Amino acid sequence: MSEERKKKLLLHVCCAPCSSYVLEYIGSLYDITAFYYNPNIYPEEEYHRRVEELIRFTGEAPFASGVAVAEGRYDRNEFLQAIDGLTDLYEGSERCYRCYELRLLESALYAAENGFDLFTTTLSISPMKKAAWLNEIGERIGKEYGVEYLVSDFKKKDGYKRSIELSKEYSLYRQDYCGCEFSLREAELRRKKKERNG
Repeated sequence: MSEERKKKLLLHVCCAPCSSYVLEYIGSLYDITAFYYNPNIYPEEEYHRRVEELIRFTGEAPFASGVAVAEGRYDRNEFLQAIDGLTDLYEGSERCYRCYELRLLESALYAAENGFDLFTTTLSISPMKKAAWLNEIGERIGKEYGVEYLVSDFKKKDGYKRSIELSKEYSLYRQDYCGCEFSLREAELRRKKKERNG
């Protein structure tokens, strides 16, 4: 009897550290393509550094063996249009919701056009990201495009902690901000406050 075909999963990836535990956790269950679509990332050098690190990591980690990396387009105007009028809001606000929506919409479109069975995102591994929002958006968009969304909250079962361990093990570049210029500004303010109080 032939082995049953693994379902094709498009995994939206924001960075190598966030992908690490997710690939370890579900890598053997699906035929995975890591989809790097993140027009929110600023500056452009940061964008390229993250995708290069993802490519390096998937080439080195045994549990990522066979994972292909597909890169979407980098057009910051798409991101800025999506969050128009929300730039003064804090991380975790509607600004982030719109950013999730933008990236999951493009992921669903790519998955539908390229014959994937389902799609999901690594974003839920972060303690800063709201899995309930991601799942709501993913399921809604998945229905629109006819591609199943894999509901997840990868931070559970110490997923985030394990991603930190794997980042150390593979010497992964870990950034200290989500990716957009607004989260970078917030991270710099936190740093300055810590220096003043430290």
